[in-house]
Amino acid sequence: MPTHPSPGRDYINTQPLSKAFIVHHALIFSQENKDKNDEAAEYSSHFVTNNEAGGYGLGLPFLPACLPSAPSRARHFPRAGRSAASRRGSAAALRWRPRGSGSSSGGGSGRRGGCAAPNRRRAPVPWGRAAAGGWPEAATAEGAVTAQRGAPPRGPRPAPPGMWRWVRQQLGFDPPHQSDTRTIYIANRFPQHGHYVPQKFADNRIISSKYTVWNFVPKNLFEQFRRVANFYFLIIFLVQLMIDTPTSPITSGLPLFFVITVTAIKQGYEDWLRHKADNEVNGAPVYVVRSGGLVKTRSKNIRVGDIVRVAKDETFPVDLVLLSSDRVDGSCHVTTASLDGETNLKTHVAVPETAVLQSVANLDKLVAVIECHQPEADLYRFVGRITISQQIEEIVRPLGPESLLLRGARLKNTKEIFGVAVYTGMETKMALNYKSKSQKRSAVEKSMNSFLIIYLIILLFEAILSTILKYAWQAEEKWDEPWYNGKTEHERNSSKILRFISDFLAFLVLYNFIIPISLYVTVEMQKFLGSFFIGWDLDLYHEETNQRAQVNTSDLNEELGQVEYVFTDKTGTLTENEMQFRECSINGIKYQEVNGKLTPEGFSEDSPDGNMHSLMKEEELFLKAVCLCHTVQINADQTDGADGPWHANGIASPLEYYASSPDEKALVEAASRVGVVFTGTSGDSMEVKSLGKPERYKLLHVLEFDPNRRRMSVIVESPSGEKLLFTKGAESSILPRSKSGEIDKTRVHVDEFALKGLRTLCVAYRRFTPEEYQEICKRLHEARTALQQREERLADVFNFIERDLELLGATGVEDKLQEKVQETIEALRLAGIKVWVLTGDKHETAVSVSLSCGHFHRTMNILELVQHKSDSTCAEQLRQLAKRIKEDHVIQHGLVVDGTSLSLALREHEKLFMEVCKNCSAVLCCRMAPLQKAKVVRLLKTSPEKPITLAIGDGANDVSMIQEAHVGIGIMGKEGRQAVRNSDYAIARFKFLSKLLFVHGHFYYIRIATLVQYFFYKNVCFITPQFLYQFFCLFSQQTLYDSVYLTLYNICFTSLPVLIYSLFEQHVHPHVLQSKPVLYRDISKNAHLGYKPFLYWTILGFFHAFIFFYGSYLLMGEDTSLLGNGQMFGNWTFGTLVFTVMVITVTMKMALETHFWTWINHFVTWGSIVFYFIFSLFYGGIIWPFLHTQDMYFVFVQLLSSGSAWFAIILIVVACLFLDVVKKVLYRHLQPTSTEKAQMYSNRVALSDEFIALQPLSRARNQLSKISLLRQVQVSTAWTPCAASQMGKQHAHLLEECWND
Repeated sequence: MPTHPSPGRDYINTQPLSKAFIVHHALIFSQENKDKNDEAAEYSSHFVTNNEAGGYGLGLPFLPACLPSAPSRARHFPRAGRSAASRRGSAAALRWRPRGSGSSSGGGSGRRGGCAAPNRRRAPVPWGRAAAGGWPEAATAEGAVTAQRGAPPRGPRPAPPGMWRWVRQQLGFDPPHQSDTRTIYIANRFPQHGHYVPQKFADNRIISSKYTVWNFVPKNLFEQFRRVANFYFLIIFLVQLMIDTPTSPITSGLPLFFVITVTAIKQGYEDWLRHKADNEVNGAPVYVVRSGGLVKTRSKNIRVGDIVRVAKDETFPVDLVLLSSDRVDGSCHVTTASLDGETNLKTHVAVPETAVLQSVANLDKLVAVIECHQPEADLYRFVGRITISQQIEEIVRPLGPESLLLRGARLKNTKEIFGVAVYTGMETKMALNYKSKSQKRSAVEKSMNSFLIIYLIILLFEAILSTILKYAWQAEEKWDEPWYNGKTEHERNSSKILRFISDFLAFLVLYNFIIPISLYVTVEMQKFLGSFFIGWDLDLYHEETNQRAQVNTSDLNEELGQVEYVFTDKTGTLTENEMQFRECSINGIKYQEVNGKLTPEGFSEDSPDGNMHSLMKEEELFLKAVCLCHTVQINADQTDGADGPWHANGIASPLEYYASSPDEKALVEAASRVGVVFTGTSGDSMEVKSLGKPERYKLLHVLEFDPNRRRMSVIVESPSGEKLLFTKGAESSILPRSKSGEIDKTRVHVDEFALKGLRTLCVAYRRFTPEEYQEICKRLHEARTALQQREERLADVFNFIERDLELLGATGVEDKLQEKVQETIEALRLAGIKVWVLTGDKHETAVSVSLSCGHFHRTMNILELVQHKSDSTCAEQLRQLAKRIKEDHVIQHGLVVDGTSLSLALREHEKLFMEVCKNCSAVLCCRMAPLQKAKVVRLLKTSPEKPITLAIGDGANDVSMIQEAHVGIGIMGKEGRQAVRNSDYAIARFKFLSKLLFVHGHFYYIRIATLVQYFFYKNVCFITPQFLYQFFCLFSQQTLYDSVYLTLYNICFTSLPVLIYSLFEQHVHPHVLQSKPVLYRDISKNAHLGYKPFLYWTILGFFHAFIFFYGSYLLMGEDTSLLGNGQMFGNWTFGTLVFTVMVITVTMKMALETHFWTWINHFVTWGSIVFYFIFSLFYGGIIWPFLHTQDMYFVFVQLLSSGSAWFAIILIVVACLFLDVVKKVLYRHLQPTSTEKAQMYSNRVALSDEFIALQPLSRARNQLSKISLLRQVQVSTAWTPCAASQMGKQHAHLLEECWND
């Protein structure tokens, strides 16, 4: 036995027995053949590495494909050719039985060790796979014993995994390693070997719920107590249970229980709705092939490997690999609108060997295995291969996205399909794309946490001060142990430190209500309920598409009122994404479409040369390229009638095209109008009619579009048998690869198209010789069957094919601006919001659209940072731009920067770049990659000023910036729903952004800012008298209020008015806010939640608390006999008086802050005060048998029976609120803000029928009579305080125009 290096031996000794044996054999082999083992050594290292990655018992699917062929194995592994008996006795007992799955490339190159396998070969005996798919039987129990008998001694037998690791695996903390791939036996025909252990796959249940019956309570409690306030009150509650405190544990426990319960009920109800929706989906009926027939079952019962039948217009219940359809070629059409919003039909195809199996009986006989990657979220990526056993041979075919039918997609224009389930349940791509609730935090929430910390400091200060003053007071012996309150022996002997701590905790409990526990639950209810108003707003409803605004997260409502930067996409966001063909350039000549004819520039429609009944060779080839190089589909109902009636000029009646790209659809439709019509596909052929003459092109290969190449190609065989490549894409990806054609003229035309705001594409072609085509086919097949690095290999092959092109021309397609884009951008600018346009379009097109939409003004100085290739030139240009801005600081500047220059600027000159950008009124970034968009947003977001950013887009390429920005808005456009799914809010049109920010954002911010500060104010009012009272009771921790009042103050007496205010308040009319964007500046930079407003509300709370306490004390203090029988007021009567004044004052303060009164506001405001009085009368007027003590018995009745008490209540309330009223009046008239001016003006001018309808009848008539534009309107008695007239609705727009004038 040769001596092996110690690392190898150490490695072996740490492995399980069977694995150690395999590695040991590999090391022996590499040692014995080190002079000729380059290939084998690499194989052995690959084997060890992959076995580690896969883990013991999981196996690796792709190793057998890299093993040497049978003769090679006999040469390198001489023992492998022995009989079974001799192998069992051998130390090298390994029986390799690889399935004929081919190499990773499927054809020539192989992966490690250069091993190759043909597509077809003799079928070896099927072999099993341990756990994840078969490995040598040495990995089984039998193999392990055999290996042990024949192996040379090599130390003690390795121990199995430890018990602790096993326990962790069972609990899910230490899951076993998972292979990168999965092996699926179609129809679950597993190998008939006793040692085969099938892989474990997820079932097909969709679970969108967060809780189960068993984990709801612990999980929900854990999440709620992560909040600081909840956890704080839990600690206070526990302190009250452990030590003798002045208040009952109920005072902290009941509010905490209320908050926890309300939140749990809300979250539980939402989760119950999710469970209900899940059960509907999981219980849907489906048909699967089992036991030779179709079996009806529920969706949740589908297993990986099942063959599923899906009929027309049904949705796919799992991710399926297409096996066959009702069509001979095995193709089908699907729409993925529910996944990405694209309504076009997409074509999917089955491999030829399974496409012919169109009956259940034939499918039941299919013996095949699919190997593919484990589930991933990317909707457009799938790598796998299928191995089909046919008689004595195996056929290997590659599988890609074109073979995968995604769960949630719908089958169209196809009677039925059969597919095998590869990903189920929560492993489907749709489930992996579920987006959890946004974790973004608003500026208001951050301010709220800061205020909580400040109030916690105030609480600690009051508790420490009270504890110190208590001991200072008790330093005198007469106060330390007064005659009426003697100490016990235990109290005299107890430790002073422990007594100090106990007193400190008691004061902490006494003052703990200064921290508003109900603030969190009120804010959560306000956000949740308030978010419905966005969806209900008819101004945000788009009638044409029947789409209304939607809210994906309600946590950021108020952030809509704080936006300082808007980052917007161009295509589909500022524009309609509805393409119309305008111009083209063919062979260096510009053409326009005039009445269905291609007319050269400079020729009129009636000129002889402009009469295009026939097409020149170059023009016809260009139009054929446009008709063949695309992924357009035709409605199946029309394909049969493609040979229908023709017009006199040979053009077919219009066909209904479906395309994933609106550009492609516009180009194919334009070609059909001028005489070259794409009439559909038949099998692997594409049919074209050129001026009525049908031609059939065989589609050989499609080189799919990807954003890196920025082009797509098709290889076709012409009717003459010639092999042609047609390519179209961005000019930056086509022109450099062209070697002939009118390149310079076309480049000039492309720039001219771009200056007009047109989207440009270049078209080119290439002819292949038979030898070139054979080479291309070979390379394509190798790349497409590769299971590792398939994308990189395909990119290399595509680049190899798409070269030496002959340029045909270019197209110019117009993308119309959306309605009111220019007005919306101007409004955002007036509101102090800077707009940045981030687009992937070329420089000239982007600048043209920016000018047309008002992003750039004609008078604006346009600065450019484009086409820089080095850091030095980029830095120099930035310095020059910064200098130019300083010199011309009066003029507005706009900056244009492209993707390459941006990368250089952000690399080392980030600060300088940001300085230039911030001094520009508008910034346009073109040629941007999706990640660059996110990087720009992050750059602004993390700058020292930390501005609030908003990103808005409609496509998948906008998702990264939408997720990066503070607020992400998705446009329900035509580029899919990925942006909508990943956004915080979704709207149908860009113009709705103004209403969303200026009205809803403004209202939400004002409401929640007042709510937060009012909560702190009323709790300061609540607890400060408690603190002041300690000076009058020797800091004995006597409570001023009864425990019931302590408990119900925040829950019942003062909670509803502020909640209703935060839902309905409109301090300025919505029409004013939308028509005067400058009002948005008044609330920017968190103006209403800064430290000045916070200080004002806090001081106001202390001021009112002092008036409550000392006003009550002075008016009804010592030696004051105010009752009819001469009885004096006691402790509880004094406390109840303070509490009564406090409840009335804080409720009236909320009424003073309210500008928009509805019947609900009146009901809860005055109802809260009435409820307090009624509750107190019942609570104190009846002896309740379940109460242990009833200190408040008859106290409230006696208080209200005193006229002096009523006088004191009224006087103190007026004294508190009088100064507030005076301050408001003085500030409003002497230093009014823009908002206050708008309030005063909107009160004098009727803006809409809704506003007038809310006024009394006489005032409504008076306002209408003042508007000259509405003289014809006759006001009848139909006007009521709460209803708008129909006539008023008809003239609402005239009223608004009157305001604007």
